[in-house]
Amino acid sequence: MQAMGPTTEPITPSESKVLEQLLLGSSNKTIAAALLLSRRTVESHIGNLLAKTGCQSRTQLLLWALARR
Repeated sequence: MQAMGPTTEPITPSESKVLEQLLLGSSNKTIAAALLLSRRTVESHIGNLLAKTGCQSRTQLLLWALARR
């Protein structure tokens, strides 16, 4: 099975908010409480971010985000 690369879909405002919380070191539970979302929604946004960026882990996603600041 071949690894998927990044998509051309833009990151949504909701995904950006979740990413900002990840950059603060927040857990999914903390992000959900801060943004008034369910944990499952946070997990979905993180999954979308991973797919859109081509990253394979939260750590890689954080490094990707830091490089673009």
